[in-house]
Amino acid sequence: MGELSKAIKRCNKNPVIAEVKVHSPKYGDLLRGRNEIDILRAYERAGAVGISYITEPEHFKGSFDVFRKICNSTHLPVLRKDFITSREEIERSAEAGSSAVLLIARLLREKTAEFADFCIEHGLDPLVEVHTAEELEFAADTRAIIGINNRDISKLETDGGNVSVTEKIAPLIPNRLKISESGISCIDDLRIALRFTNAVLIGTTFMQAEDPEKIVRSFVEAKL
Repeated sequence: MGELSKAIKRCNKNPVIAEVKVHSPKYGDLLRGRNEIDILRAYERAGAVGISYITEPEHFKGSFDVFRKICNSTHLPVLRKDFITSREEIERSAEAGSSAVLLIARLLREKTAEFADFCIEHGLDPLVEVHTAEELEFAADTRAIIGINNRDISKLETDGGNVSVTEKIAPLIPNRLKISESGISCIDDLRIALRFTNAVLIGTTFMQAEDPEKIVRSFVEAKL
């Protein structure tokens, strides 16, 4: 079990993974001149259970150098989100100080279990992401955390997905650590998501806020 799994399991508040998301294909520039490390510090102060960062450069304007800097600047477990398709990228993530790596079941298909095992061998939590019930077959034989993306990554999250996707899919995944990702914009969404999963991952809602620390704290400390 990696550091992200451990942090979620021992969390005594609402387990919120806060994403430093610099750009959205749907909403554009989310950083708005701010510094990634300043946002990281706000997330830490607010009580986030973990940090997520997207390294994909073309659509999400991510930077592996920034990711490495985040890993080296925080005590919290850090998840690398990208379209991982090679073992080399998993090794690279581990070397940078990552705690977890996103594996997209739709992309990896039959290779999902192999890549999940490779993550575990390198001390990383594999977060296998699904968006449909059909994709669960690729995650069935893994020891991974299961992430339910409420939005469709094949549409670069420009669709209007919401927590109803989590409501539908989470009950099909017994006895696994589960995270509801994306499309969570208010406390009501959080309440629904945490009824079915063990943690949430939120990026756009936090990055759009004028005061990231205040909004993250409101989610972490909400009485559900």
